[in-house]
Amino acid sequence: MPYRYSIRKEKRLVVSTGSGVVTFAELKAHSDRLAKDPDFNPEFDQLVDATAMAELKVSVAEAATLARTNIFSPASRRAFVAPRPGAFGMMRLWGTHHEFGQEPSEVAFFYDLPSARAWLGIDGAD
Repeated sequence: MPYRYSIRKEKRLVVSTGSGVVTFAELKAHSDRLAKDPDFNPEFDQLVDATAMAELKVSVAEAATLARTNIFSPASRRAFVAPRPGAFGMMRLWGTHHEFGQEPSEVAFFYDLPSARAWLGIDGAD
């Protein structure tokens, strides 16, 4: 599966990782699975790691749809990491839609994992 997650309850953190080609359907399924996971807490922070993602196949309309289906609370902080310009740009577009949605969580976008980890206040061994 090119998009997966792990929940680190002790750190109050969800780590979502994409690899290869990731589609809208996979992102939507990820969100649905995560929301139903008994270990998930909407107030946890999230680290989205797209460093191994070759391509993000999501349209502008699909990015808007994903942004409107936020399962995290406004108290959570979410860091998105994408070193490739295409994925970074699409994540920023998602972020713009998210900011104008109801009760958005705090989000930030990074080109590298150490910067995202520092922003979230977690060590390198998340």
